[in-house]
Amino acid sequence: MVITSLLIANRGEIACRIMRTAKRLGLRTIAVYSDADKDALHVKLADMAVHIGPAPARDSYLKIDALIDAAKATGADAIHPGYGFLSENAALAEACAKAGLIFVGPPPGAMRTMGSKSESKRIMGRAGVPLVPGYHGADQSNAALEREALRIGWPLLVKASAGGGGKGMRIVDQAQDLSEAIASARREAKAAFGDDTLLIEKYLTRPRHVEIQVFADTHGNALHLFERDCSLQRRHQKVIEEAPAPGLSTELRARMGAAAVAAAKAVGYVGAGTVEFLKDVGDDFYFIEMNTRLQVEHPVTEMITGQDLVEWQIRVAQGEPLPLAQEQLVLKGHAFEARIYAEDPARDFLPATGRLVHFNPPQANAHVRVDSGVQTGDDVTIHYDPMLAKLIVWDESRAQALARLGKALGDFEMAGPATNIGFLKGVASHPEFAEGAVDTGFLDRERAQLVLAPKPIPQTALALAAIEILLSRAAETQAQAKASCDPFSPWFQANGWRLNDDNHHDLIFKDNERNLPVTVHYQKQGWRIDLPSGSTMTACANRLADGALEATLNGFKLKARVLRHQSHLTVFSQGETHRLELFDPSALAAKRDSQGGSLTAPMPGKVTAVHVRPGDAVTLGQPLMVLEAMKMEHAIKAPADGVIEAVHFGPGDQASDGDVLIAFALKDDADATA
Repeated sequence: MVITSLLIANRGEIACRIMRTAKRLGLRTIAVYSDADKDALHVKLADMAVHIGPAPARDSYLKIDALIDAAKATGADAIHPGYGFLSENAALAEACAKAGLIFVGPPPGAMRTMGSKSESKRIMGRAGVPLVPGYHGADQSNAALEREALRIGWPLLVKASAGGGGKGMRIVDQAQDLSEAIASARREAKAAFGDDTLLIEKYLTRPRHVEIQVFADTHGNALHLFERDCSLQRRHQKVIEEAPAPGLSTELRARMGAAAVAAAKAVGYVGAGTVEFLKDVGDDFYFIEMNTRLQVEHPVTEMITGQDLVEWQIRVAQGEPLPLAQEQLVLKGHAFEARIYAEDPARDFLPATGRLVHFNPPQANAHVRVDSGVQTGDDVTIHYDPMLAKLIVWDESRAQALARLGKALGDFEMAGPATNIGFLKGVASHPEFAEGAVDTGFLDRERAQLVLAPKPIPQTALALAAIEILLSRAAETQAQAKASCDPFSPWFQANGWRLNDDNHHDLIFKDNERNLPVTVHYQKQGWRIDLPSGSTMTACANRLADGALEATLNGFKLKARVLRHQSHLTVFSQGETHRLELFDPSALAAKRDSQGGSLTAPMPGKVTAVHVRPGDAVTLGQPLMVLEAMKMEHAIKAPADGVIEAVHFGPGDQASDGDVLIAFALKDDADATA
C-alpha cells in the first residue's frame, strides 16, 4: 500500500522534522495537538491538525484511542509515532493494524522483546551478540541476586529490567551496600514502570556509549548505517552526540555493525532501530539495549551518509526494499548534534519555563542544520520536555566540525527562559573533548569546569546595551512626534539636553546584583560613553534592516544584537550572550499603573515560601516569595523600595500564569497615603 496521507502522533521538533520529509515526498500531513499546543509550529506546518485533549500528555498525546480516531476522521493511511511518547509502544502498533492503518515502525513483537532488558539479553546471547557479564535470570530472590553479584564481582550495576532514563539503577562498589541497592532499585522500578524485575551487570568504570543505526525491510534485508558516539551524558541523558565515533578502527566498526545487524535479525526487526553498546577500554564492546524507533540523534547519521532516514522509514513501511545495500553506503566527514534545552545549568539544570522572547538560530546551510519546533513568542510550559532545538553541524574532519559547532552555538540567539547554550559551548571547547578522550563519566568529572559562575559583563557589551537604549528612545520620540500635531516641539527631543550642562543620559544597569552606572554624552557624530570601569569609549551606531546594530567602538567595527523585553536586555555580541536589567523608575511606575501595584506570577507554579506580610517595608531586589515550576525555583523580588499591601497566596498554593501574588505599593505612594 502506498502512503499518501500521514498522521504524526507527536509534537514539537519531532513532528516538524517528520513533516519536512513527508511534504518533500508529496504526502498530506496531519498534526495532532493538545490545548497547550494549539498555536504550536507543528500545527501551523501541517496540512490538517486535530485537537486530541488537554495539555498533560497522558490526556492527549499518550491516548491511543484519540490518535486512532484522529487518523480515521482525517482519512490518514498511516501513523508515524516519531520518537518519544508512544514510539516504542506495541499497543499503538497493534491498534493501527486493527484499524487498517500502516504503523511506520517495527512489528509489535520486536518492540515487546526489546522492551524487556532481560529477555532482549537472552535473545542477544543466543544470537552471538556480546553481552556485559551479568545476570538476567527469572529467579528474582534476594539470595539469587546476591549470589550472582558475588560471581560477577565489583563494581556492578543493579538496574530495572523495564524502562530507562536511569530510573531503578544503582551502582554498587562493595558487598555491604548490595542489599540496600537491591531494595531501593526495586522500589523505584515498581513506582516508575510497574515492574520491579532487576538485572545485574558488571559496571564498566570508564566506558564509551556507542550505538549503531540499523535498518531492516520486509524482504529480509538488514544493514547498518555506521555508528554514533553518545558518551556525553548527564543523568543518563545524552547532551552532545557525534558520528562517527572518534578513534574506532575500520575493523572494529565492521564488527560492531555486524553485531547490531545480527541483533536486529534475531528479533525479526523491520524499520529503523538503534542497537546500543558499551565500549570498554580496548576493542571490547557489549550490548546494552535496542531502541525500537528512530533516535533523537539520527541527524548526525544523516549528515555523514547523505541519507534521509525518515524517508527510509516511510518506504519500508510501504513494503519497499531498503534503498541501498550495505556496500553502497559511504561514510563521509564528521557531524555533531547538540541538544539545546530550556534549563539552568547553574541551578543543577532545573528546567526553565516562560516565553521565548527571541528565537533566532544560525542560518542553515550545507554545514549547519537546526531541527526545532519552536519560534519567537512560543511559551515553554511545564507540560513537555524542555528541549528547544537540536543544532547539527558537519564538516570534512572532526576538528573542523567541532569548530563549526562552537561557532554555531555562539551564533544561536535566544532570549527568555534560561538555556544550556553556554554549558554546551564550554563542552565544545574543552581540551579533552577536542581530543575525543571522553567517556560516559566525562560531564560529571568536569562539571566544575563547565558550570561556572557568571562572569562580569564586558564593557563592550555594556556600551552596546546603552546604545540600544538611546536608539530605542530616539525612535520612540520620533514616532510620537510624527503622530502629534506639533512634530517640532522640543518635548520630542531625545538628545539628553541639560541646562548649563552637556547633553547626556545617565543610565543604571544591573548585572545580577551589581549596579553599573553608565553616562552617555552626545557629540557631533555619535557618543562618548563613560563606563563603570572608569574607561571611556567613543561610539557611533545605526540599526540594520533586521534590527541588529552596526556599531563602531573606539574605532573597531562590529555587529551585534540587543534585545529589550520590558526592563531586561539581552546582548548578543561576538559569539557571547549577556543579560542585563535596566533600572528605569518610569518603567516601574508604568508597570505599577498597568498592574494596579501588583506582582504577578510569571509562570504556572506552586508557592513554596512567603517571606513577607502585609505592612512590611521592603527594598529593591528583596525576595518576597518563591514560586516553583518544573522543579525550578523562581524568586519574586521587590521591583523597588515599597510596602506590602496584601499577600494573596501562601505556601503550597498553586498559582496560574498572571495571577496576582502580592499587592505592592512604591515607597512614595505608601508615604503619601500614610
